Amino acid sequence: MAPLPTANTEIARFFRQWLETFAGYVREVDYASARRLFHPDVLAFGTHNDVIPGLDQWVATQWDNVWPKTTDFRFVIEQTSILVSSGGTMATVIAPWTSTGYHPDGSPFPRPGRATMVFSGNADGWLCVHSHMSLNRGVPQASHANRPVKAW
Repeated sequence: MAPLPTANTEIARFFRQWLETFAGYVREVDYASARRLFHPDVLAFGTHNDVIPGLDQWVATQWDNVWPKTTDFRFVIEQTSILVSSGGTMATVIAPWTSTGYHPDGSPFPRPGRATMVFSGNADGWLCVHSHMSLNRGVPQASHANRPVKAW
């Protein structure tokens, strides 16, 4: 059987930087800047919803339920896998992540999870067309921080 279609060095570097950029927007609660990384019709699901059609609905129902309520979001870059189709037009990024959640009394707890993101690429670049982010087993679903949104 053929090995998995792993990304070459240049593409892997691009997606690692993409993850760092996106994680920075999550930490800053900057929805406006993060939007440009995703296709407007992205299909997503995560902790708070099943399949979510479209970026606007995803921001309102998932991002807004998580980003302002957590801190310290980062992908674990050294454990990330990046696969690319033979034609170079589709990529899948599999990455664990960490963050900090908060109990109702304000005390912090580790909030790790994992993500799978699918990208479509063309001459204009890469856009994420599917994202699935979920918490690891046993991690509390709710977090109770209350940080302001930097930009919608």
